[in-house]
Formats: sequence, C-alpha cells, structure tokens
Amino acid sequence: MTEVASKGAASAAPGEPVLAPGRRSRITPEREAELYEAVLDLLREVGYDALTMDAVAARTRSSKATLYRQWGGKAELVAKAVRHNKPGGSADGVDTGSLRGDLHALTLRSDDCEMEQNSALMRGLAMAVHGNPDLLKAFKAHLIEPELAEFRRVLQRAIDRGEVRADNPAIDYVMHMMIGGFAARSLIDAQPPTQAFLLSYIDAVVLPALGVTTS
Repeated sequence: MTEVASKGAASAAPGEPVLAPGRRSRITPEREAELYEAVLDLLREVGYDALTMDAVAARTRSSKATLYRQWGGKAELVAKAVRHNKPGGSADGVDTGSLRGDLHALTLRSDDCEMEQNSALMRGLAMAVHGNPDLLKAFKAHLIEPELAEFRRVLQRAIDRGEVRADNPAIDYVMHMMIGGFAARSLIDAQPPTQAFLLSYIDAVVLPALGVTTS
C-alpha cells in the first residue's frame, strides 16, 4: 500500500495535490461526484469483479494513489459511489404527515429510468457481495445501515402519530419488503421496477402489513 501510494504520488494527474503517503487529498464535491459517476459507468460496463482501480484512475484522469488515499480500496469506493447515486439525499427531509405519503414521496425520488438503471446495477452487485467480504462490509456500512436508520425514523414518526402500533411485528421487515418488491419485479415479471408498480406495491403489501388502511 505504501509503495503504491509513493509511486502514485509521484505521478499524480495535473491539478491534483501531491501529498505524503498516508494523507488524504482534498477533493471538491464536484470532483467527487464526477469520480462516483465514472465508477458507476464502469460497473455497468464491466461489473464489479472486472473493475479495477487502474481503470477508475484512467477513466477519471486521477492517480491511483489518490484513489487509495481517499477511499482505501475498490469496495469502499464502489459502496460510496452507489450511496452517492441514491436520489434525494436523506429521508429526514421527507415528512408528509402520513406514512403512506412518506413512503410514496421516497419512492418518487427516482424516476422510471433511474429505477431501471439501478435495478440492473444492484443485480450485478448482489452477486458480487456474496463472494466478497470487503464489499459486503462496505455495503453494510454505507448503504444497508443508513437505509435501515432512515426507515426506522420514518416508521417512528408513524408510531408517534398513532398510525402504526409499536408492537407490530412487520416493522422489522419494512426494508425487506421494499427491497423484495424492487428486486422481484425483474425476476418474476421480467420488467423493470417503475414508480407505478412500487406505489401500488406499497399500498397493497407494505401498508396493510403495518396495519395502515389506504382507503
């Protein structure tokens, strides 16, 4: 790692700060977004296993040392790129006054085109996660746990409003239901998930399981 960083520091791309090994370079939010988009493009093109830090460095005109200093490795970079691609930011900004409204608002943050792209991307990454402990760890830290925390906040507001009973056993499985509906659309129906499908799925499956009426 030190050897890689030393070599990369000497060959940093123009405009990138050259730092001593072990120090993180400063990357602007705009540059970070460009890097994440390039990573996602490469993932769609070649998949996780064939993606390399060399390819990311070449695609983004970065030094490999900068990438390692900033993200540590491929798994961390990929997980953060996927997290960054999540539309709409945190669920903290969504509070419609009802659980149905909140879940619908969260769903509508992605249009049908984004859902189709994300569905294909996540299918490939799901296979990679099972054979890569580093990727699984990074996904748990940057995607799964934050998503669970967001759903817990949304559900806690519903509990506080009296919409959902605190002892409803389905509370612990809301994220499972949401991911299941998203993934099963392609597997069972051979169609990409869409806003219309997921909104109807929420009304027909998720909310009734939580004891929330939709009529």
